[in-house]
Amino acid sequence: MPSPLRPLHGPTDAIRAALDAWWTAPDGAVVVRTSGSTGTPRRVVLSAAALRASAVATQSRLGGPGQWLLALPATSVAGLQVLIRSLLAGTEPVDAAARPSFADAMRDLSGERAYVSLVPTQLHRLAAAGELELLRRFDAVLVGGAALAPGLAGRCVDAGVQLVQTYGMSETCGGCVYDGRPLDGVALRLDVDGRIHLAGPVLFDGYEGDHAASAQVLRDGWFSTSDVGHLDADGHLEVLGRVDDMVLSGGVNVALPAVTRALQSMPGVADAVAVGVPDEEWGARVVACLVGEDNTLEAVRDHVSATLPRTWAPRAVLTLDAVPLLPGGKPDRLALARLAVGLAADPG
Repeated sequence: MPSPLRPLHGPTDAIRAALDAWWTAPDGAVVVRTSGSTGTPRRVVLSAAALRASAVATQSRLGGPGQWLLALPATSVAGLQVLIRSLLAGTEPVDAAARPSFADAMRDLSGERAYVSLVPTQLHRLAAAGELELLRRFDAVLVGGAALAPGLAGRCVDAGVQLVQTYGMSETCGGCVYDGRPLDGVALRLDVDGRIHLAGPVLFDGYEGDHAASAQVLRDGWFSTSDVGHLDADGHLEVLGRVDDMVLSGGVNVALPAVTRALQSMPGVADAVAVGVPDEEWGARVVACLVGEDNTLEAVRDHVSATLPRTWAPRAVLTLDAVPLLPGGKPDRLALARLAVGLAADPG
């Protein structure tokens, strides 16, 4: 197999060339490194059959083949899937990184149908620049990799963007649940604690060189994710966050993603992430990491408490110029937690 595929690495052109040869005669699997957003990165083994099944299911859900704009690193599973979907459709992807701007990249789209996959941070930046209307060109804008703030989602809808919120991970060849509904062939169930389990042809073969970790999450054809969620009255999945995004603070379980969404809706806040840090008194202390105007702790706690239990409200505020990000665009929660350690806590 060409070396850029195991593990996936190198410049986009090299990965594309390797994939072109591999697609017609797959030799072995593609190996993708996880982002390591919550710990040590792993090497995820993705078979040709799994990648093809994912691409076919995505194409079917979106309404047919189209041209893709590559706006994420080709070394990530989301970027890889843009290239795989392009191979399936027989179309030439446009690499945004090779153009001076996002708008310039969009001008090079020539297909009748067009698609793009983004992370929320990219949407946020387009919104801040007043460029959300650019996304009207796409027949679908896939957004995943992190929770999307409701306010930002609403702004996209108001701007006429065909938004599709996706859920998945490297172990499922990327997004496998679109707008709360599994793709064709994908099965979904929740255990008694709300942990999400997934099955179907899109599952990975295991973690390269780590049989014990593979056996821990792959059982009887099901992948046990690190996320919790619930099904609404229509059976649509709502992801509440990672199991380790639930922290015990003062004897109360706090869902950090819910606190993050509340913080992101606060006036004057450009971006926000809630993290938990160790605390001798509380066990874990919730810290609001905010980008934007300075906000008092009292104002932050009052805003969060308007929609969530008061016991979930942050007990410290960290003001930043920008949220530190991992290469794939996700918030670097470990870096945020390191920055938040030592902040003075609210005694109440």
